[in-house]
Amino acid sequence: MTSGAAARPARDSMGQAQSRRWQEVMGGLAGILPDGTVQVLVDGGRDAEVFAEQLADRLRADGRHCVRPEDRLWTGHHPTGAVLLAAGTDSHAHAPAGGWDVVIRLRTHRGAHGEDEDGADVVVDLHDASWPVIRHVTPRLAGRGDWFVTETRAFFSPRAATWDAKFGDDMPAYAAAVDEAAIAVGARVVDVGCGTGRALPALRRAVGPAGRVIGVDLTPQMLHAARDADRARDAVLMLADARRLPFADARFDAVFAAGLVPHMVDPAAGLAELARITRRGGRLVIFHPSGRAALAARHGRTLRPDEPLARSRLGPLLAGAGWHLDRYDDPPHRFLALATRC
Repeated sequence: MTSGAAARPARDSMGQAQSRRWQEVMGGLAGILPDGTVQVLVDGGRDAEVFAEQLADRLRADGRHCVRPEDRLWTGHHPTGAVLLAAGTDSHAHAPAGGWDVVIRLRTHRGAHGEDEDGADVVVDLHDASWPVIRHVTPRLAGRGDWFVTETRAFFSPRAATWDAKFGDDMPAYAAAVDEAAIAVGARVVDVGCGTGRALPALRRAVGPAGRVIGVDLTPQMLHAARDADRARDAVLMLADARRLPFADARFDAVFAAGLVPHMVDPAAGLAELARITRRGGRLVIFHPSGRAALAARHGRTLRPDEPLARSRLGPLLAGAGWHLDRYDDPPHRFLALATRC
């Protein structure tokens, strides 16, 4: 067998995986669109038209009426429950009187990044055109469909093997955050959204032989990477969804959450779930190995007061979920917030 013949099955398999990924994204988008007649704009330059046509095909395959601008029905009588689906930035000039019900923004290397995503109800990452990922859904739509698990895994799975090569030098920052949290010897600690396990060794040292450390993540490949890096020694790794953790009430003395809160579909509900599994007086550590401003600059955006980690919003979110914010620190080199379970 020639090397070219040997490579064909691998290429075919990759092509099938990419096709499934597109089907998953279109299915996820179809699932979150509101019932009834809804006016949708896909905004994303020259990528928007092709994307909108694929979404229209999926909606029609699901049995839903979908009307495009070129259709005769666009300015006439629309079937009840129809999706009016336009595409392209020029469509802003022809927005319906009440505005678009849903704006889907495409994030590509050519644009639709950072501040351009303000006002979008849905953001789809198309930096890799063969592997689209839904990266944001506005709260009013987020509860519809089952997109979250699929899309989270689609984003992190292909990155797991190289995650430490890109971010491995953050390990000292994780250790410093654990030290500042002053987690007690003998404590039971869960690292929710543990990823490749960069906090696990420091947490293990903090609690000592009498303590217990569990790492939880939604993506199997991230947990595999943690094992391959030998960071799960004397810790337990579990595949679980942070929105519905498989633990009894008041099970833990401390929760470590690195990079988790901004990814929560519903931060209030997510923080309440973390409170549920933590005993009264227990500790919550919210951490990121770079400050909010530095992270925003890296992604080409500016900070907004409605972000879940903004001080003006995080305090009330924590209070409503059963936590008291004890410390809020956001220098350029890392973000750290400490809270106590009320």
